[in-house]
Amino acid sequence: MSSAQEMYDEAVELKEAGKLEAAVGKLEELVEQHPDYALGHAGLSVYYGKLDRHEEAVEQAQKVCDLEPDDPFSYMAMSIVCQKAGKVPEAEQAMNKAMEKQWAARGGE
Repeated sequence: MSSAQEMYDEAVELKEAGKLEAAVGKLEELVEQHPDYALGHAGLSVYYGKLDRHEEAVEQAQKVCDLEPDDPFSYMAMSIVCQKAGKVPEAEQAMNKAMEKQWAARGGE
């Protein structure tokens, strides 16, 4: 079995070679084998979005937030994915969460 990072790198190479569907397949395999690998879910969210599979993109973005609940960037990415999916209230909620996490990371200053 390949490591999560190796599988992710393979997916990126496929995407860069213009093989987006194959890259998605590789990332789907990755998150099946390594369900706690947030970067795999993040990549899958982006690639699903590129394929106009917005509901799946939102689901994957939510998994990233679940795996990285203190990372402001996870919520910013979630906001963008929700915007592209036409889920404006959810996008605003995710952006608010991102700002809260950023504030907390700075010690509330």
